[in-house]
Order: sequence, then C-alpha cells, then structure tokens
Amino acid sequence: MRPLWTLAFAAVSGLGLSEAQAQAQDTAPLHPATYVHAGWAKTTGGQGGRIIRVTTLAAEGPGSLAAALEARGPRIVVFEVGGVIDLGGKSLKLREGQVTIAGQTAPDPGITLVKGELEVFAQDVILQHLSIRPGAYGRAKRSGNDHDGFSTGDGAARIIVDHCSFSWATDENLSVGGRRFEGATPDDWRAHTSHAITYSHNLIYEGLNEAVHVKGEHSKGSLIHDNATQILLLGNVYASNRERNALFKGGAWGAMVNNLIYNPGWRAVHYNLIAHEWVGRPYQTGRITLAGNVYRAGPNTERHLPLFTLGGVGDVQLFEQDNLAQDRQGQPLPMTGRYTSGPAQIIPAREAYLPAGLTWLAPRELERLLPLYVGSRPWARDPLDFKQLSDIAEDRGTLIDDETQNNPGGLPKRPPTQRAFVEADWNLADMSPKAGWQSLFTQVSK
Repeated sequence: MRPLWTLAFAAVSGLGLSEAQAQAQDTAPLHPATYVHAGWAKTTGGQGGRIIRVTTLAAEGPGSLAAALEARGPRIVVFEVGGVIDLGGKSLKLREGQVTIAGQTAPDPGITLVKGELEVFAQDVILQHLSIRPGAYGRAKRSGNDHDGFSTGDGAARIIVDHCSFSWATDENLSVGGRRFEGATPDDWRAHTSHAITYSHNLIYEGLNEAVHVKGEHSKGSLIHDNATQILLLGNVYASNRERNALFKGGAWGAMVNNLIYNPGWRAVHYNLIAHEWVGRPYQTGRITLAGNVYRAGPNTERHLPLFTLGGVGDVQLFEQDNLAQDRQGQPLPMTGRYTSGPAQIIPAREAYLPAGLTWLAPRELERLLPLYVGSRPWARDPLDFKQLSDIAEDRGTLIDDETQNNPGGLPKRPPTQRAFVEADWNLADMSPKAGWQSLFTQVSK
C-alpha cells in the first residue's frame, strides 16, 4: 500500500548521484511537513520564529548549539559550521520548546555530537539531520555515566525526530521517557510523561553491549517507557542492538510502521510490565500496532526469535498485519512468543492503534527503499552510516562492546568547515531547500 507519508526515495552512494536518485526527481521531499498529518505529533516546531545561527563547534558558550537550545521563544536553529561537537561527558538539555533544529543547513560533513546525549523536556520540537554517537571513549567497563543518544523526559510532547543517525550509545540509542506515575490516575500518568512522539526515518544501530553501564550488557535500540502514549516509530532502521528494537513497557501505547529490524540479539520488539515497578498501582493494558515491518535475523540473533515477544505480568493488545520475519536463510520466523512465565496475555486487537489515515508500504519494498534515505544527510552519507548500511545488505552485522571494534578510528574526527547560512535558499516554513531536496544530491556530485 502507498503510505500518506510518501517521501523522496533518493539514493546516494557517498560519491554522487545514483540511478535511483535520478528516478526520484519528482517525488515529495524528505521532510516531516510532508507527513506530519500522518502522526500524532502535530507540530510545526519553531516555524515563524527567529533564526539562531550556530557558529561554533564548542560544547557551550556564544554561538554554540547549547546556547541555541537554551534560548527562549519560537526559533529555527541553523548551522554555519560542520564537524564534531564534543560534549565531554555531559548532556545537552532542551527545556524551551517551539524549536526546529535543522541539521540539513550545516555544511558537509554535517553535525555529529559525541561523548554525551541530547535530552528533551519541552514541547513542539523538530530535530533533523544530526548524528549522535555517545561512545565509551576509553572508560572502564561498568564505570557509570552512561548516555542515551536522544531521549525525551517529563512532559515532552509533540516531538519529531526525523532523518537522524544514532549509534554507540551506552544506554538506549533513541528513547521515550519521563516520570511514569505522576498524578493520581492513569490519565494523569499519560498526560505527565512523554506523549505524541514521532521517530521517523532514523538509522539506529550498534548500541554498545559491554561498556560503561553499571548493569553490564546494555546494547539497546529504543525504550518506550511505561504509560507513554501516541508513540509512532515510522520507517526507521534498527541494526545490531541486542534488544529493545523497540521495548514498550507497561501501559505504553504505540505503533511501529515500516521499520526494518536487522540482527537483534535476544529480542526484536517486546513488551513488559514489570511487577515490582508497579507495586500498589493498577496494571494498565498496553496497545501496540505492528504493521508493514521487516525483521531479519543476523549473525547474533537467537535461533527462532519471534518478531514480537511478551514478558512480565501485564496484558497487551496487539494488532499485527503485513509484517515479515525471516532467518538468515530466508525461512519464516514466528511472529509472536513470550520470554517469561507470568500471567500476561497477548490480546489480538481488532483495530489498529494508528494516527488517523496512516497506511503503509508493502514490507517487501523496505529493504530496497529504506537504505536509500534513512539516517542523517543521505545526500552526503556519513562513512560510518554507509558502512552500516552495507553491513546490513551483506548480512555482516555484529554486536559490539566499544566503538573501536570493527572501527579502529573510534569516534568520528571530522575537519571543521564553515559556510554562511543563506536565508533566501530555504523555505523557512519547513526548512526544505527552495531548489528541492534533489539539489543537495546534485551539489555533492559535482
């Protein structure tokens, strides 16, 4: 089925235009404004606000990304620098909403955050075309100070994270969080924790397995915390995360549509309401829709691992349709299973829990299309992302403990670049280039 969120399926080889990109000239742009009506996160971010220019790769201070995040009022954050922002083990915290962070405006090689994370405690936020790679950066195993790549916290709502790349987190790569039991009733809980979140067309891979997390093993894709609602995971690629691809915890309501999950270890998608975390509170039934997804086992995947597994003590309503699950030889794998002996049940849902009007592509189209446009800046593909997409295509994925494993260079080191932001070149309403997204591919090919 053709989805309402149809985007430009423009390919890039890292060297220039490809045949697939040339065939995509007349398709819609790579931007959430194209399909925002199809998600619960109905926001325009900082549209209509002032332009704030990031002019330095310093972690803080005048002209930094941190300063732009701390500013108040509607704003569009653009970049006049490209390269790596070293957070030095700290977290960037966004508490002031009504903001669009337009990584597509940076000169090549774009913006990569390392040695830290980005946390959002705000409303009405759009983030595009950034890479976040926390890394272990030489610290001792189980030494603590673990980092997500990106996460939401208390009260975050109407958030879109689109076309970004996340890897080498020491907690989750990309998650939804917040205080899960704030207030007197389940409706209060849902209102106070994160809700109306869309994570779309991101590349989410290689959460670090045995690194600095005090619990030890922690190669995780996405955690959707208890009671989070209206969570849409749309057209993402999850690769070589041991589990949480994604994990929906107790009472969470969300949908995964047209995602590719490759080489999970112990779990692909799973749901778990954990009894000792809910003591004295009435269990809430989860609601999950899985539609048009592809799950492909890889070298580290447990034998016979289902697409969806249930643990814990809470029931979940599951709508499952048009998904593919296969082993490394292309043979079918189970759609559902369980991994604990508790009383929880999978309740087949008659109707999908989806934003109004959202449909999906046929799953057999995904491995052809998703690698062409997921992740940050596909018109100038980061070499780390390019390698990962190649590994997925060739079934060479692996779980890793450290960013230097299979990558001797470790965290990226990119030469800094500068280019003035020219307002006349951009549609400020949605931060798309006036010359069309295909013009960015053309520029790289020259």
